[in-house]
Amino acid sequence: MTERPADLTEFVWIWNNAAGLGTPPVHRRILRWLEARREANDTRLLLMAFRGCGKSTLVGLYCAWLLSRWPETRILVLAADHLLATKMVGTVRRIVERHPLCKPILPDVAEAWAVDRFTVRRAGALRDPSMLAAGLSGNITGARADVIICDDVEVAGNCDTPGKRDELRQRLAETEFILTPGGTLLYVGTPHCAESLYRTPEEGEATLAGYRRLVVPLVNGAGRSAWPQRFPPEAVAALRERVGPIHFSRQMLLRPVAGGPARLDPALLIRYREELDYREAHGRPVLGLMGRRMASGGGFWDPAYGRPGRGDGSVLAATFADAEGNHYLHRLHYLTHDPDAAEDPATQQCRQVAQIARDLWLPVLRVETNGIGRFLPALLRREMARAGAPCAVVEQHSHRPKQERILSALDPLLAGRRLHAHEQVFRTPFPAEMNEWKPDTPGTRDDALDALAGCLLAEPVRLPGAPPAPRGPGWRGVA
Repeated sequence: MTERPADLTEFVWIWNNAAGLGTPPVHRRILRWLEARREANDTRLLLMAFRGCGKSTLVGLYCAWLLSRWPETRILVLAADHLLATKMVGTVRRIVERHPLCKPILPDVAEAWAVDRFTVRRAGALRDPSMLAAGLSGNITGARADVIICDDVEVAGNCDTPGKRDELRQRLAETEFILTPGGTLLYVGTPHCAESLYRTPEEGEATLAGYRRLVVPLVNGAGRSAWPQRFPPEAVAALRERVGPIHFSRQMLLRPVAGGPARLDPALLIRYREELDYREAHGRPVLGLMGRRMASGGGFWDPAYGRPGRGDGSVLAATFADAEGNHYLHRLHYLTHDPDAAEDPATQQCRQVAQIARDLWLPVLRVETNGIGRFLPALLRREMARAGAPCAVVEQHSHRPKQERILSALDPLLAGRRLHAHEQVFRTPFPAEMNEWKPDTPGTRDDALDALAGCLLAEPVRLPGAPPAPRGPGWRGVA
């Protein structure tokens, strides 16, 4: 009778028992999840667990278990830097050398038996080692792997600006070309910024949308510790006090929160989900929103024609205002174009703008003509006519500094809670732009803020009227 191979929990128990260690419930939960995902053929995984949980050690044991069960497996460990990836590979190598269940895969000759790579005994002659460490900045183009472990690829130093986050996502996109068909991609980490790589779709734009997730915060919704033996309530309270609420929320509760008070706080936006209501009354058109009649409205386009995802963004903002002085950011579109299409980028984007103007009944659309926008108005008028959009196109040349325009447009409305935003706006990068915008810091994204400021500054100031105060006798002594 063939002996049943050990499952992952048994494999880890044997290792811990030999070292005189226990296997707490939080570890067993993670191990059961990893093995269940393997059995269910789920190949896109995200494991988030609080700092100090031992998740990297458990993932190292998981890698050793995979090699003991399927020696032909090739595993690539990718981390923010090569040294961090090397630590995990070195840990797995030591486990393979000492674990009783790994004796059959120990090679007779230590081929490539180094701290950042090693090869176990396996059938065939594969070019890549059984396990390899690599940093994000290294060259991994020629590697091939059946399992890729992205261990702490997001750290404080590579996600604190939009440019760094874009570069991080571009580097991680290479993993799809390294992974063999049907291979497994496992992310392991904790969030380090509000726009974290690990955000859920409910929290904003999700890079890892569709991934199967296991999230293990230190404290659950009922206030109970996930590992009470190591983190009792008094230790949790002391830790929260030492590191502060922001780091505690990110690293221990796994919430991608903002790093500090924002100059333009998106929490001051009043969120709504209603759509425009166009109708005709007594032969005159009326545009309403949330039961209020709109007194004016328009759009502002800050164009850009770089390759999508690089450089400045091409942003169209559409706002409306009622007679009471409330403003409504109803749509925000980050326009793109197909660089490989036969049609030029300007025409592609002008056609999108004309369609939006027609659908939103915009009476006017202003085009930023500083720089590349000078020739656009004539092209946009042509596309407006083709789309049947009765929208005037106005050239807008800005003379004031961008920071001054943004502050003068948004500060008063946010302070007075008179700026509303449709829920579509919150599904764009706009809230992140508000959170991270600093007037005197170069390199921060402000394309959408600039487009919104153009809309708001073009609107007249409206305040609700009030009856005049009754006049008493004149104090000047004149009848």
